[in-house]
Amino acid sequence: MRADTAPRLCLGGVMHARHWPVMHRFAYPLAWVRLPLSRLHEAGNVLFGVERARLFSFRYRDHGARDGSPLLPWIRALLAQHGLAEACNGEVVLQTFPRLMGFVFNPVSFWFCHDRAGVLRAVLCEVNNTFGERHNYLVAHPDARPIVSGDSFRSSKVFHVSPFFPVRGEYRFRFAERGSVASVAIDLFDAGRHQLTTRMSGRAEALSAPGLMRVALRFPFMTLGVVARIHWQALKLFLKRVPFHRKPVPPLKETTS
Repeated sequence: MRADTAPRLCLGGVMHARHWPVMHRFAYPLAWVRLPLSRLHEAGNVLFGVERARLFSFRYRDHGARDGSPLLPWIRALLAQHGLAEACNGEVVLQTFPRLMGFVFNPVSFWFCHDRAGVLRAVLCEVNNTFGERHNYLVAHPDARPIVSGDSFRSSKVFHVSPFFPVRGEYRFRFAERGSVASVAIDLFDAGRHQLTTRMSGRAEALSAPGLMRVALRFPFMTLGVVARIHWQALKLFLKRVPFHRKPVPPLKETTS
């Protein structure tokens, strides 16, 4: 898996399927961006602003340290803390939802960390819940060897996301690319049982004003819709009498690796 060094707009969708204690599945079309952090200055156009107000925008304060500081030094420091500075010394591509009319909520963003040859070596999964909390899951091979399509990474679940799942079990992450199509698979297992399947897949194209206009016309409430759909699906689970779990105290550590 190699770095795409140009800003991209991705058109695709997300699917969630709960397998226990009831079956519950939904899928929605969506769009997101993939931004090489060393080339953020090239991403702007009349509809997309980096630290500028546009119909679509990207703000540093939505990621990383959340204080508006540049993102590349932040992710470099985090990788160094986890012994990945040498392996991940190339481009970092951030996959995330942009702000639309100033609003955004990102259930999860992905930082794809490459070496100087453009080969993927680590991925930071930046998770947010609707309570304003966040946690990072950093995945890489123990020897930091290249990540290839289909490699599986395991990480203990330590962060509260949905009140309809307890904070326990194990995530399994997989990343794949085929041509211009990139996908992420996240599965949750608990006590040997497959609890949840999540898939996010999209086709990349140039991050252009015409492409963004098509997205705005097709999904005029895209980012607000993410939050609305979360609550709509939560209501459905409540009506199905899925057990409810109160939110625990968030983990002290910011990143799990």
